[in-house]
Amino acid sequence: MKKIIQIVDNERGVVLIVAILILVILTLLGVTGIKTSSTEQAVAVNEEIYKMTFYAAEAGRTYVMANTDLYHTLNVTVGPPGLNFPDDANPANKDPIPNSDMSINGNVEYTGAFALPRGSGYEHPKFRSHRYKMTSNGYGPRNAQVTVEAAFYRVGF
Repeated sequence: MKKIIQIVDNERGVVLIVAILILVILTLLGVTGIKTSSTEQAVAVNEEIYKMTFYAAEAGRTYVMANTDLYHTLNVTVGPPGLNFPDDANPANKDPIPNSDMSINGNVEYTGAFALPRGSGYEHPKFRSHRYKMTSNGYGPRNAQVTVEAAFYRVGF
């Protein structure tokens, strides 16, 4: 009978088992934390690349404003194909943005002439609102691509 009581009173190995269980739980928490931070870092990098590429596409608007031949008398035929920038002969060409690994290209399409919007400051019936649709593509690192579309008009005869 003494042997049975001695086996029940022997609790020396329990501390080792509890310590191993705590170490396993802490290891799982650590691994989960590392995975979560790695995923969040990848998301942050992708977001940064998207923003850079978006701003590259937005730079296409500035490019179009600076190149009036894209929306002047050379481009007054309604509908596609419009004029491509930076190279109308080869629409796939891209214009690199200085000091970066980004580039742009796009298209300016004439959509027609309409009466001027009210309050535009031009009241003469001879003036028309020549409307255009601009599509600008921004290209960034890791083959990122963003397309921005904008509509604008110019006043003319």
